[in-house]
Amino acid sequence: MAARRQLKLGTMIHGVGEKISDWRHPDIPSNASVSFDFYKQQAQVSEQGKFDFVFIADALFITEKSNPHYLNRFEPLTVLSALAAITSKIGLVSTLSTTYSEPFSAARQIASLDLISGGRAGWNAVTTGLEKTALNFSKSIEEHPEHLNRYRMASEFVEVMKGLWDSWEDDAFIRDKEKGSFFDPNKLHRLNHQGEFFSVQGPLNISRSKQGQPVIFQAGSSEDGKAFSAKEADAVFAIMTSLEEAQDYYRDVKSRAARLGRNPDDLIVLQGISPIIGDTSEEAESKYEELANLVTIDQALAFLGRLFEHHDFSHYPLDQPFPNLDGLGENSFQSDTDRIKREACEQNLTLRQVALREATPRTPFIGTPENVANLIQEWYDKRGVDGFMLIANLPSGLTDFVEKVVPILQERGIFRLEYEADTLRGHLGLPFMKNRYALEQSSVEN
Repeated sequence: MAARRQLKLGTMIHGVGEKISDWRHPDIPSNASVSFDFYKQQAQVSEQGKFDFVFIADALFITEKSNPHYLNRFEPLTVLSALAAITSKIGLVSTLSTTYSEPFSAARQIASLDLISGGRAGWNAVTTGLEKTALNFSKSIEEHPEHLNRYRMASEFVEVMKGLWDSWEDDAFIRDKEKGSFFDPNKLHRLNHQGEFFSVQGPLNISRSKQGQPVIFQAGSSEDGKAFSAKEADAVFAIMTSLEEAQDYYRDVKSRAARLGRNPDDLIVLQGISPIIGDTSEEAESKYEELANLVTIDQALAFLGRLFEHHDFSHYPLDQPFPNLDGLGENSFQSDTDRIKREACEQNLTLRQVALREATPRTPFIGTPENVANLIQEWYDKRGVDGFMLIANLPSGLTDFVEKVVPILQERGIFRLEYEADTLRGHLGLPFMKNRYALEQSSVEN
């Protein structure tokens, strides 16, 4: 009998807010991005709601115009390791750059989180879109790599990470005190990788967890990003504004995975949403307006500029058509900047309209708990998603979702009542990642 399909849910813990002015709302603690109590509360509410994982994004370059959350915030792996101690089931997913990290150190850090948490770690493998990030890593990289090269580098980076995570077979550590045998040397393996971008001998000095290897996430809607996800990722994030767009994306990445010989069910597609919930539709609308009214046009222009390689939009006429930027943005957040330019052209939008819309996007997931649950089920049933990652604008937004929407989804039988596993792979319905060397030996013996 085929396994029962089940909705997946995650939470992005985003400190003082994802948007540039969220921090001004009275319900958001002004120090949330560096408050462990805040992260703890969000993680525990998510676990109370039986979510699959919590997720923490990252960025490695800031300016005076960066979103407040990025100006002063925790390093993701550090705070997730602390959260591992005060949670017991929920997955813990961290962003870590493949462009500005070394595979050995990265593999060791994420494997440590995986062991500390008992097999609940995930890694969001990103290529880093902000071009000026190279200024903070000048000793190792002279200039920000081109978009395609970043994905080639990322593919090799992931290959090395997976190889290092298999340095030790699962039963390598004997720990026999009487015989003086701490480990079986035949079950220790050096990677000896020599590639285009990385040279890593190994082995890694930490063993595997009970889920085998951490779960690999990826976020990207460009052609290069989708190709990378289909090849390497266990789960992929996207943000689409309509069911039709979500269905197109879902079919695309699943078919790409199938063409590579993968089981498409082993690539989990998650849409990022920022639901706004009210006891009435009017109350939900009022909550959205309250958030939108916090944003000034100068802040909206700064937010837009970050996506376009920190371009200064303040010199353009606000109420004229969105400016022709040619190829600007193609070497940063390409899928976002391509979408913005396309929509501005198709809809004849002004710069003011584009900036405010990007800074305060209107979510389709707005309304009563029943309305939000209906939309979630529609996207899920019609194969637009395998699940959702909540990017709550307000801390209360997560609580509202857990207390008012999750019970509806549970009653409808599409979301779990209790955790049925204790690893992140188990939550997501992904198979245990077997050690490659043990598989080779088993193949030889058979």
